Amino acid sequence: MISCTFASRLTRRQSLGLAAALALRPTAAPAGRVPLAHEVLLARDWVPGDSPDGWLVSEKLDGVRATWDGRRLRFRSGRPVPAPPEFLAQLPAQPLDGELWLGRGRFDELSGIVRRLQPGPRDWDAVQYQVFELPGAEGEFAQRARRIQNLLSRLGVPALQAVAQQMVATPLQLRRMLDAVIARGGEGLMLHRADAPYVTGRSEVLRKFKPQSDAEAVVLEHRPGQGRLAGQLGALRVRTDDGRVFDVGSGLADALRAHPPAIGQRITYTHRGLTSQGLPRFASYLRAAPEF
Repeated sequence: MISCTFASRLTRRQSLGLAAALALRPTAAPAGRVPLAHEVLLARDWVPGDSPDGWLVSEKLDGVRATWDGRRLRFRSGRPVPAPPEFLAQLPAQPLDGELWLGRGRFDELSGIVRRLQPGPRDWDAVQYQVFELPGAEGEFAQRARRIQNLLSRLGVPALQAVAQQMVATPLQLRRMLDAVIARGGEGLMLHRADAPYVTGRSEVLRKFKPQSDAEAVVLEHRPGQGRLAGQLGALRVRTDDGRVFDVGSGLADALRAHPPAIGQRITYTHRGLTSQGLPRFASYLRAAPEF
């Protein structure tokens, strides 16, 4: 459960930390204005060992981000989600932000369903909308999280679920929570400042905590393989949005080496931090980035 006095118990040091975090945000959403579909809050990486005191923690879901403005359900790109009318009819007038989700380890199946322009009559039966934010709403995140719980509880729609948020006291407890989520087949954790107002853009008020970090890049070139991989793809030369260029050679199955992602396609890769040159350490291909 979320304590009503949680945010008020934050120390002066934590409040100053929030002020510094908000100063780094690229975009602020004025109170009362519902942001556009692409104007969402994006996470930075959590620093292992930092104290989770002052944050609300939830499981990081392996789903597809979707925003609801009260009339239309859209992907993060702003494109409409081709959800059946029966699914959309269950959504309230209140704008929502969350993840379309089938369950742990079912991202590829979900991706196929939500991109289908003419879904079958039962395709969306198991799809849930896991809600974690109220776009444009006032108040601190802890208050907004309670409002989400109350709203969806009143609606009583099985397809609409509030993402569970909880407080974690110490770095050790946070690490144990991460290990438990990973053991159940989950991706990791999300940490959201409990006292944060609603903001958009990549911000310090939202963090992701995973065994390995992930990011996206654009394929620039197919690098030829050597030795056992002679005549096949050896690596993907990629460029990140901030201009870093490097090769991704691990995580590529034989079928992918035979039919690699096209030049210009976005991919998702994992890595274990950054080198002294600022390049991803042990970059490994994860999957093609969804074009939503």
